[in-house]
Amino acid sequence: MLTALRHTFRNWLFRPKIEHGSIVLTQRRIFILPTRQGFGLALALILMLLGDINYNLSLGYALTFLLATMAVISMLHAFRNLAHLEINAGRAESVFCGDVAHFELHFKSRIARYQLTLRDTGGHTVSFDLPATENHTVFFPVQTPLRGWLQAGRLTLYTEFPLGLFHAWSYLHFDTRCLIYPKPKTDAAPPQGNVPDGAGQHSVKGDDDFAGLRNYAAGDPLPRIAWKAYARGHALQVKQFATQTGEEVWLNLADTPDIDLEDKLSRMTRWVLDAEEQGVRYSLSLPDGELPAGSGAAQRDACLRRLALFGLTEP
Repeated sequence: MLTALRHTFRNWLFRPKIEHGSIVLTQRRIFILPTRQGFGLALALILMLLGDINYNLSLGYALTFLLATMAVISMLHAFRNLAHLEINAGRAESVFCGDVAHFELHFKSRIARYQLTLRDTGGHTVSFDLPATENHTVFFPVQTPLRGWLQAGRLTLYTEFPLGLFHAWSYLHFDTRCLIYPKPKTDAAPPQGNVPDGAGQHSVKGDDDFAGLRNYAAGDPLPRIAWKAYARGHALQVKQFATQTGEEVWLNLADTPDIDLEDKLSRMTRWVLDAEEQGVRYSLSLPDGELPAGSGAAQRDACLRRLALFGLTEP
């Protein structure tokens, strides 16, 4: 029941609002409540005060009010540890499904801050300290179970500095999102009829470029014999030449042998990565459209983006 009441209170207190740009934590955004240790100390102080009154203990009064003053100063330090802290969200690099996405948060402070913690709605936390007058970047890791857009969601920034008697917190909800690509298959054979040779080009017999040496065979033309190699003591060998012809790989979702859509997209992701690694020009064909042939980082990112968002409604 306490958990449900706490959840209801937080939902009422925190109206759904997505932040844009940078924010500054003012007193209207910071909330403070005693921790269990704080409530325990308060109970102990009440009992001590009753004892002091009952037995008229002067030193008891001094100790009781000294501890109460310490608790109040602790509350002020907890508030000061968050007050006027400037925060803005950075970018989140795209990752593959199953990897960990890292959301950037940039903090700027004129004073040093200690024992700060970020927590998401799932209970994952990251703790850190902030140096004074420096920009500090914190990366918050989030698991990626599904492809598509992953929102950073609501984060809670809190502290119990310095004595753990008070819990001061503020809510952060930036418009940050991360694109999650489909997880590439590890054993995805290239599509039939589109097998690259590893260089982005096919080598065919020709007269353009030197392609190496082979052993001499009867009938080989004399001008092709590697006489310099023969003079150095090697066996009789013949020079080979080749002509490079350009190659394009057509990646079509319909060519995948998988039945499940996610498996199809995973196989297509592997094909895109392999084609980019081998340097070939490749195009992408999906039921909702096609991408013309190209190569390079821009082509790879465009193909992976189409695969990540295929069949999803983009927010």
